[in-house]
Amino acid sequence: MTLPLAGKVALVTGASRGIGAAIARRLAADGADVAITYVSSAQRAEELAAQIRAGGRRAIAIAADAADAQAVTASVERTVAELGRLDILVNNAGVFAYGPFEDETLENYERVMAIHVRAPFVAAQAASRHLPRGGRIITIGSCLGERVGAPGMALYSLSKAAVVGLSKGLAQDLGKRGITVNTVQPGPIDTDMNPADGEGADHQRAGLPLGAFGTADDIAATVAHLAGPGGAFITGTQISVDGGFSA
Repeated sequence: MTLPLAGKVALVTGASRGIGAAIARRLAADGADVAITYVSSAQRAEELAAQIRAGGRRAIAIAADAADAQAVTASVERTVAELGRLDILVNNAGVFAYGPFEDETLENYERVMAIHVRAPFVAAQAASRHLPRGGRIITIGSCLGERVGAPGMALYSLSKAAVVGLSKGLAQDLGKRGITVNTVQPGPIDTDMNPADGEGADHQRAGLPLGAFGTADDIAATVAHLAGPGGAFITGTQISVDGGFSA
């Protein structure tokens, strides 16, 4: 049986762990060759790339800080140079920002916006020069870009809401080439950054109709659908995978 992403090449940013790693593994399982980027977790990134290669796919790990626009562009170009093409871009790299609005610094604002907004913009622009008809751009947003559930989230929510507007605009700009652009918005997901048994987890669960955290594989499944044949007529939208947080 032909795999849905056979012959495709994907680039997943910030994929050494958590949601990004799950996305990279799922795209590879569906047949894609995969490039991943990382900042500091070189060993984890190389181990993931080795796992993907052991499964019969090509994979490379690229050191690239999403806050560095030149590094973002270089990661796209290296993917094309080493893997031969680019069909799927997944903008996943991110940081969490939380704290009183009155105490927020301009320095942190610039860092968060650079990683969450400028990096997807730069990566999409670089990728658009290579993506063929049927190409995909998928950005990982957040349920907090849709609904802010508590104080202290203004900066984070601002940055995640901005990627929705970026995706909608790119869907218009790239649609004539048959390229789809969408945002996936995770809710509480059990990762090492937000463990289901961590501080504040019970409060998060209380706001979920399903009453439980999701998994990184839940997000990967939605990304895989958008990246595959089933996502061909989905563009310019945001899909919440949040256990009902935004309901």
